[in-house]
Amino acid sequence: MNEDRVFSLRNPWFTLSLGGTVAIAVVAVLIGFVWLPSANSAFSGRGLWATICSAAGVPSSWYGGSNIAGTAPSDVVVLPPSRRVRVDANSIGRGATIATQKCSMCHGVQGTVQVTAPALAGQYADVVYKELRDYQMGLRQNAVMQPIIAARSNQDLHDLAAYYASLPRTGAAEVLPSGAMPDANAVKLAMQGDPLRNIAPCAACHGQLDRKGAAPWLGGQSSVYLAAQMRAFASGARHNDINEQMRNAVRQMTPDEIDGLAKYYAAMQ
Repeated sequence: MNEDRVFSLRNPWFTLSLGGTVAIAVVAVLIGFVWLPSANSAFSGRGLWATICSAAGVPSSWYGGSNIAGTAPSDVVVLPPSRRVRVDANSIGRGATIATQKCSMCHGVQGTVQVTAPALAGQYADVVYKELRDYQMGLRQNAVMQPIIAARSNQDLHDLAAYYASLPRTGAAEVLPSGAMPDANAVKLAMQGDPLRNIAPCAACHGQLDRKGAAPWLGGQSSVYLAAQMRAFASGARHNDINEQMRNAVRQMTPDEIDGLAKYYAAMQ
């Protein structure tokens, strides 16, 4: 038998092998791009084509308009220290003075939990500094914060960041009912994300699994505050996240998922 006859449709073994390979490929495509996407919880609100494109990692529609106008994203990139640094007592003292005079009315004297303002006690210094800079530069909007921080020097911002970072973190802002377990879907989003919807795990940036520069610790924050900030990112009202990391994640979430994540972190010790 020569080589030409081996790769011929008249050869039953070649035909059977070719047909089997094609059948396996078709079944794999149907499972990976039709059945699995349709089984995803977000399928009903997005449609088959958008879900298939999400699974394949491509957009369901291509942008064809002009350049998007609007405020540029934050250009403040603050890296956390690569090693343990010596605490500057003088900086902490100056920051405590400024915080007592200017910040305590909303954030509490010790930076503890508030309902509509973030708890700052024990927050990473690079996070506090970045947000203060963003307020000062107009990249994050707030009618109360901007007038307070507008005339502050760069040293003042560093001092405030050092002061709040030096405080011990408070416990949970909200306590689950006796015997209740955290929402399973919120735990999954926090720890695993949802790859089919391009949602990265929250913990990959915010500290449980890993931490990226200027990503805040979320545990113990008020669920009201957390949910409001996630909705602001989703709508684009808040846009000081670097490279749209937060906006890309939360705009894929449902309102119930946002509320569930906010309550999950609020109950964290």
